Amino acid sequence: MPPPSDIVKVAIEWPGAFPKLMEIDQKKPLSAIIKEVCEGWSLGNHENFALQNADSTNFYITEKNRNDIKNGSILRLTTSPSQMAGQLHERIQSSSMDAKLEALKDLANSSRDVTFAQEFINLDGISLLTQMVESGTERYQKLQKIMKPCFGDLLSFTLTAFVELMDHGIVSWDTFSVAFIKKIAGYVNKSAMDTAVLQRSLAILESMVLNSQDLYQKVAQEITIGQLIPHLQGTDQDIQTYTIAVINALFLKAPEDKRQEMAHILAQKQLRSIILSNVIRSPKPINDEMAHQLYVLQVLTFNLLEDRMMTKMDPQDQAQRDIIFELRRIAFDVECEPNNSGSIEKRKSMYTRDYKKLGFINHVNPAMDFTQIPPGMLALDNMLYFARHHQDAYIRIVLENSSREDKHECPFGRSSIELTKMLCEILKVGELPSENCHDFHPMFFTHDRSFEEFFCICIQLLNKTWKEMRATSEDFNKVMQVVREQIMRALTQKPNSLDQLKSRLQNLSYTEILKIRQSERMNQEDFQSRPILELREKIQPEIMELIKQQRLNRLCDGTCFRKISSRRRQGGWRVWSAGISLSHLALGPGAVHADQVARCTVFPPTHWCRWLPV
Repeated sequence: MPPPSDIVKVAIEWPGAFPKLMEIDQKKPLSAIIKEVCEGWSLGNHENFALQNADSTNFYITEKNRNDIKNGSILRLTTSPSQMAGQLHERIQSSSMDAKLEALKDLANSSRDVTFAQEFINLDGISLLTQMVESGTERYQKLQKIMKPCFGDLLSFTLTAFVELMDHGIVSWDTFSVAFIKKIAGYVNKSAMDTAVLQRSLAILESMVLNSQDLYQKVAQEITIGQLIPHLQGTDQDIQTYTIAVINALFLKAPEDKRQEMAHILAQKQLRSIILSNVIRSPKPINDEMAHQLYVLQVLTFNLLEDRMMTKMDPQDQAQRDIIFELRRIAFDVECEPNNSGSIEKRKSMYTRDYKKLGFINHVNPAMDFTQIPPGMLALDNMLYFARHHQDAYIRIVLENSSREDKHECPFGRSSIELTKMLCEILKVGELPSENCHDFHPMFFTHDRSFEEFFCICIQLLNKTWKEMRATSEDFNKVMQVVREQIMRALTQKPNSLDQLKSRLQNLSYTEILKIRQSERMNQEDFQSRPILELREKIQPEIMELIKQQRLNRLCDGTCFRKISSRRRQGGWRVWSAGISLSHLALGPGAVHADQVARCTVFPPTHWCRWLPV
């Protein structure tokens, strides 16, 4: 019979003795079990002992986590958390450097356990560590020249223990003094500092900023971007990760009115190019934590666009209306007409005509197109950037579409607005970064105006896809769906540069998307099941014959086709008819003369077929 579910078989170790195999009854109080174990080794004062996992964690067994014990686990009988906390609290105050160093090393290791951490904090252990950092290390700094490694280890273990204790969230970050903050910031600002000390100091600053708005203000006064950048130019990826984490924390907690200012400072300090050259293009592979911090920085950077994305255009604002005039001027190479040139009605008619060519929904007052949020004014910003920085492509798209039939033109204005909204959704502009996401894109670190450049690439893709689909105005939403799929598939390949993105998108034509969709559908488990394959094989000949007959009947009955020129432009209609007489043609609204009738290959062979231009 299997043992009862409340009985767990474990091995328990005790230094200097053979391990005991025991059955632990989970219904018994933990103190009773510890007492039983102590009596087995003839140990008194069982209240001074505890059980802990004999693995790398060394976490104590408590009433809360005892149900996590599995059959075959190895436990260790050891000093109770309260006893251990008291001993370490005393040892770290030793006058002996060696004893203090060993005690701090044990403290740093033990502090990962929340049970021990609570006991040590109850002894005012956090205050003791902060005092050692604020003032106690000064006397050891005098010895730094002759015992530098010892001093580095001493400070490193002190800060490590502090970080581990604070990570449990037992003590509020608001309790720390300015002197402590200055000391930690001083370690970061030093040009030459022990690597472990620098790592812990950066981690402490990040936690301070993220957990207290008051401490954010104090840290921001002590640390500047310029002081952090040298740490990114080294080769230690852990230091680089902690540094970017601090920058992200300062960015995230900055008041809204300060974020644009901070972004301007980051641009001046060329942070993006430094990260690109020293981190992203480093020979070392990027670990998960670094990827997460880069993702957070990417999100926070794009979130700077939220203000423009959620700002409606004011149709009465002349400065904003001038942007639309600039789009018209660049596209059609027209000078601003003086107020007295021509009648008001004539100018209005001319503006309406041009705004229609530009693809705005509201031809009379295109400013109304930008009152929808999102994307608000961000769409207009993107259009102006495209017109100014990619002028040839902009003019080509506008003129190319304005020369098509009304039904087949790709409206640049409407497309730009919807595309901007789509890109904001894809990049999650305005949303807080996820805690577990590592989805950063290297290409966004290759340009100072990466979002605008991304838009410029995608608007040209949209125009190309529109032509490939031979879309009409009724197909607008279908085209946008295909463009979204093209962009998403290209982004999953993580292109390293914007040029590489262009190349990937070129290979994802509309035809290729259709092939991929078909392939994915056919590779779905349902389509590959044995019954489906057998059914498909059985009915395929009948279906193919049915399709063939339907097409033949359609040709015999006669139908109309769009005439496609060599430039893929649609010019008029042609009628395919089998055995139709010219007298019948003359009676219809599209009457033709006999010399316009063009012979073509006869299909099916039993009929006389003609192409009849209408």
